[in-house]
Amino acid sequence: MAADDSPGLKSLEALIGGSLPENLSKLSSTCLAIPANKDFHFLCNFDEFKLRIDEISGSSQCVLETIGGFCRKPMRYSGDVVGDDAYDWLVNLNDEVLQRIDLDLEDTMKKETDSKHGKAKVSFHIATIKKPQEEYKILVNNANVPFEHVWLEKKENNLGFIHPLEKLSVMDFVDKDISEMKPVEPLSLEGIPFKLVEEINDLKDLAAKLSSVDEFAVDLEHNQYRSFQGLTCLMQISTRTEDYIVDTFKLWDHVGTYLRDIFKDPKKKKVMHGADRDIIWLQRDFGIYVCNLFDTGQASRVLKLERKSLEFLLKHYCGVAANKQYQNADWRIRPLPDVMTRYAREDTHYLLYIYDVMRVDLHTVAKEDEKPDSPLVEVYKRSYDVCMQLYEKELLTENSYLHIYGVQAANFNAVQLAIVAGLCEWQDRIARADDESTGYVLPNKTLLEIAKEMPINVGKLRRLFKSKLPYIERNVDAVISVIRRSMQNAAAFEPVVQSLKTWHPGTVENDIGGVRTTVSHGSGKVSVDVSEEQSGGFGALPSKRKFGNENKANEEVKVSKSKPACVSKPDEVIILSDDNDEYGEETSEPEDAADSVSETPFKGPDVSINVKTFGPDIIVLDDDDSDDDDSDNDSEAGDGREREVERMNKISEQQGKFMSLKPGFLNI
Repeated sequence: MAADDSPGLKSLEALIGGSLPENLSKLSSTCLAIPANKDFHFLCNFDEFKLRIDEISGSSQCVLETIGGFCRKPMRYSGDVVGDDAYDWLVNLNDEVLQRIDLDLEDTMKKETDSKHGKAKVSFHIATIKKPQEEYKILVNNANVPFEHVWLEKKENNLGFIHPLEKLSVMDFVDKDISEMKPVEPLSLEGIPFKLVEEINDLKDLAAKLSSVDEFAVDLEHNQYRSFQGLTCLMQISTRTEDYIVDTFKLWDHVGTYLRDIFKDPKKKKVMHGADRDIIWLQRDFGIYVCNLFDTGQASRVLKLERKSLEFLLKHYCGVAANKQYQNADWRIRPLPDVMTRYAREDTHYLLYIYDVMRVDLHTVAKEDEKPDSPLVEVYKRSYDVCMQLYEKELLTENSYLHIYGVQAANFNAVQLAIVAGLCEWQDRIARADDESTGYVLPNKTLLEIAKEMPINVGKLRRLFKSKLPYIERNVDAVISVIRRSMQNAAAFEPVVQSLKTWHPGTVENDIGGVRTTVSHGSGKVSVDVSEEQSGGFGALPSKRKFGNENKANEEVKVSKSKPACVSKPDEVIILSDDNDEYGEETSEPEDAADSVSETPFKGPDVSINVKTFGPDIIVLDDDDSDDDDSDNDSEAGDGREREVERMNKISEQQGKFMSLKPGFLNI
């Protein structure tokens, strides 16, 4: 599809009365044709010149306003910006416009492709949905402290909680006699009453209904992308005769009150599929702890079925073809579309029948194989273990950046690793404060790309983005500040870099800041095992990222066999001003901030300024020359390369400004 066919682009060109390139060219002429510096201000003394400039500025501002509407961002050009500054401003403007065009073209082509193949687009994220936390006043606690299970008793040593299941045995839940049992055929969706539970009285009626039955099926719909810990969006419950969908947003403070005891009741069977996550979501959001679970996902494993998904079970046992494209839909949407309501009902409507058939199959397998330990008992054991999980909040520790998928194998140098750590802390802090996922604030893939490229100004940073990132756009100056400050703290990461590079033939273990890394060099893979050690001031390091989508701890990642991902050339170094106290995260950088850090080849003997060196590629300019009494002599020496090297080595040993890295080292 040609760029000229984009509806957004056509609309823009119609508004500005010509082609986009033509108008951008006019704008370019406006900026670059204006004389620079003192010549411009001198000419402004003449009325004819000022009149002409006003005419050009007015025309250009009209174009800018139209372009700003297209880019969904206000744009204004100041006549005081001239010469090289005007050129930089225009380059950044062009980048934003072209990026917006690329996104519109990509979206248009995707819609045309889906339309051509008859696919209905189901978005996992609808940006226009108001956050339920705000609309329904849902309170969450994202503080960087362990989760408190307030509805459970604490153990005597206060080092844990007592789950209700600990007082019960697996055998308490195993069906006693199923040899004569016959599965109860499910009614059709249209042939069974359905209730959308949105009011407290309806929730009371549901609780009364569940109190009168011996078994019911449960499922949850969840959103992980627009909240830090995740958010339960719906609760589906089915009995043999009725289907219910509970709008958990509207009844957030009441779900636990009316359903907690029912879910804990060991006499009532709860049937769920793949309940690992549902169990901890119930604990986290509603203080609900499940006893007496039959997990059909675990049963499918014990039966060694061809596939383990609910989609397969529905087809295999019920002949129902579920539309699983809604599995990852944005379940925050209200009101719930009919097609999504049907999908949600299907997740539990047939589950009790599948439970019946699976119990018969498990009993049949036991008789045929004459196994001493019944397969049915095995399913209940596994289901028991699923219920025994306790939710753990994701905690930021000094090693959290090492959990980011891909960082172990990225071959980053100390500066790049410092940027990863700095952005990881910024990402986490913003996500907790605004109750957003870290992936929404700054996707980890983008975070690693930023660390690899080490952008030190806004233009370079924006050119790395392939899609719109709202939090980065709103905090672009703060992100640049984080990057610069992180680069100045790179010395603290040298030991970690060396540990990551300590590959040996065969399998070895390296302790990297509390993270034990097992390396199998021959296979080209790294297995990361995170030990549960106490980290200073931040609680226990989680054994893994609990049920997150973006970070994985106990997994294997490929080791890159390419050269290290450092962008600096072997004969060059990056020189950084030591200006880490000039501005903070929440304020814009000074006008000359972009110039305070630059990538400049370092030639050795020609340099006569104090430097701090902490790696093969990086040095930091030091404003304080009190540590070196020989700087004047060095500047006078024509062949002072050797003395310069000796002096740099001397300064590198002085670690006054570089302390061990701790969370919060950015001080912003």
